[in-house]
Amino acid sequence: MRNFRFLFALAVLLSFDAFSQKDSVTVLDEVILTDVRLLYFSNHQVEVLKDSVLKRNGRSLTDLLQFNSGIYLKENGLGMVSSPSFRGTNASQTAVIWNGININSQLTGQVDFNTVVPRNYGIVQVRKGGGSVQFGSGAIGGSIHLQDEMRFNSKFENELELSYGSFDTRGLDHRVSQGSDEFTFGFGVNYRSSENDYDYLGTDLENENGDFETLNLNANVGYKLSEKQLLKFYHQSFLGDRNFSGTLTAPSMSKYKDYNARNLLEWNHFKNNRIHRVKLGYLYEKYKYFANKERPDFSFGETNTFLGNYDYKISFDKIIIDAIVDINHTTGDGSSVMQANRNTVAGTMLFKHQLAEYISYDLSLRKEYVNDYDSPFVYALNVEYQPNEQHIIHLNGSKNYRVPTFNEIYWITGAGSSGNPDVLPESSYQFELGHGIQFTKWNFNWAAFYISSEDMIQWRPNVTGVWTPMNISEAINYGLETSLMFKEKWGEHELVWHGGYFYTRAKNEEINKDLMYVPRHKATGNLSYAYSTWQCYYQVFYNGKVFTTSDNSEELPAYAVSNFGISKKIQLGGNVACTPKIQLNNIWNKNYQNVAFRPMPGRNIQLNVNLNF
Repeated sequence: MRNFRFLFALAVLLSFDAFSQKDSVTVLDEVILTDVRLLYFSNHQVEVLKDSVLKRNGRSLTDLLQFNSGIYLKENGLGMVSSPSFRGTNASQTAVIWNGININSQLTGQVDFNTVVPRNYGIVQVRKGGGSVQFGSGAIGGSIHLQDEMRFNSKFENELELSYGSFDTRGLDHRVSQGSDEFTFGFGVNYRSSENDYDYLGTDLENENGDFETLNLNANVGYKLSEKQLLKFYHQSFLGDRNFSGTLTAPSMSKYKDYNARNLLEWNHFKNNRIHRVKLGYLYEKYKYFANKERPDFSFGETNTFLGNYDYKISFDKIIIDAIVDINHTTGDGSSVMQANRNTVAGTMLFKHQLAEYISYDLSLRKEYVNDYDSPFVYALNVEYQPNEQHIIHLNGSKNYRVPTFNEIYWITGAGSSGNPDVLPESSYQFELGHGIQFTKWNFNWAAFYISSEDMIQWRPNVTGVWTPMNISEAINYGLETSLMFKEKWGEHELVWHGGYFYTRAKNEEINKDLMYVPRHKATGNLSYAYSTWQCYYQVFYNGKVFTTSDNSEELPAYAVSNFGISKKIQLGGNVACTPKIQLNNIWNKNYQNVAFRPMPGRNIQLNVNLNF
């Protein structure tokens, strides 16, 4: 009954219109972006990866986050399946948010970071810490936000980049955009192909069966229906045809084809201090796995998700209230998942109050109703203290969760494994304390965090020997994150440094051992220098050793990987500019693995020519 009261109170708030201010409010940021919960309720936890970084490491989300975040990426060979470990959590405990909606797979609970091309997005943001109240299942370690920008009154921009590199790797990137007073559009296409036949350093082997070909499309359209109404449409699709690499100990003949399509229609109504948003979306994912690419036999899985979202935000002098209702319907089918269905209704309440000149706090609540599991009630509280323009201190706590995936509930193979319809959602409690210091030329941030998780889902054999998901283990994660940015400019010279150090401990409380593939130490560094039309940069990331078995008996050693690049912008006349670039990857030819027995490439080169016209 208390849950029904919560939804009833939410419905009352959605209809609330009295006592609101009548002053017109400029909401430019909310016109440009669709994921405005980051703007008002997560700003202290968010790191923005800007355009210059996206151009340097924007070919895949894996490449971007390796060099520019504290996230550990597990990659089954270059271009193969890639998954994150954020603050020591596993891949399904990191949410990926596309224009405000959660796109984690209903089958596996995660996103393959090598299927996302971040350079097509206007903004990529890394939100640290639990965010299940705002962004739903999986946002335990953190979340990655991909946002298309709607830019009205913008000139026509046309960008083409051609690339060629080692291992017969070819690429094409094309982006075009334009905006008028009432209409704006953007379109991007990315094509990659590679033989991917790099040598395994220290052996006489090479990466066999690792060739791939991928195509990515992004599109967005915005139209102002009136002074106070705006219509937006977003589309993203990915087509992948990848042969899966073998390992140092076993060759491979497998092949994997996947297709993802995402569509989102959004209507916005701005009136004084109130904003109404309605979103309608359709998400589709499908894969085919060929154990032997020479044979026509394959296994497959697919899901269809239809979603609706209503968001009502009202602002007072010192108070912001945002109430959200989500409705999702997902169907799944496949070789091992037969006719699965999931219906979800969720209510979310976000409240922010500027208590005094230097103190603010926000409170968030969320409750879901789902047909095939019991979802926990989750909440978050954040307090910020800003005594002056240079310092800001934040303290927050939250409860977060991850729902079981279709594979974990409905998996049926008849070959020694089975899903478990009684498995419970994972839940966690998180606390964080942080301090930011900002001056004209430099800023420094640190944050200490603690995560306690329970009902963690692991696949284990049951009493009959069948492998099945069970709620068995508890874990604690704690650590310290730091970042330092320095910028100096004199005349035509500019020097920028951005780096960070990240310490993480993640332990399985059941057996008192470190979790697998969680480095205790990670560090990143990016140094760039620009003079006139020239630019060069050096970037490095360091991963400490990781354990590759649950009893910590096997490990991968620590390693550091560095890239170096140099480019020059050449004006060809009019609005046409050409920028050739050379990038050397892994310049010290480091022999390393981030997944056991799957070596990554040694030193290699990439040549790019960028045209703007």
